[in-house]
Amino acid sequence: MDITLPELEQAINYWRAMRPSTGEERALSPEVDLLATVYAIMIFNRSRSIPLDSLDAPTRQVLENWRAQQRA
Repeated sequence: MDITLPELEQAINYWRAMRPSTGEERALSPEVDLLATVYAIMIFNRSRSIPLDSLDAPTRQVLENWRAQQRA
């Protein structure tokens, strides 16, 4: 199964709403930080999608949690 760039953007926006940036430096939440890294790599490589099994376990878990909320 793959995650598309638009889905990743939706997941990032979901987590940004759930866990906004904090502090004067506006630090990203751990969830957004994980997804932003994947997003940057996809943009750099001009990828439209990426296999979920190519992601590390914490990133997959963040995406699975987001998907579960979408189904609820």
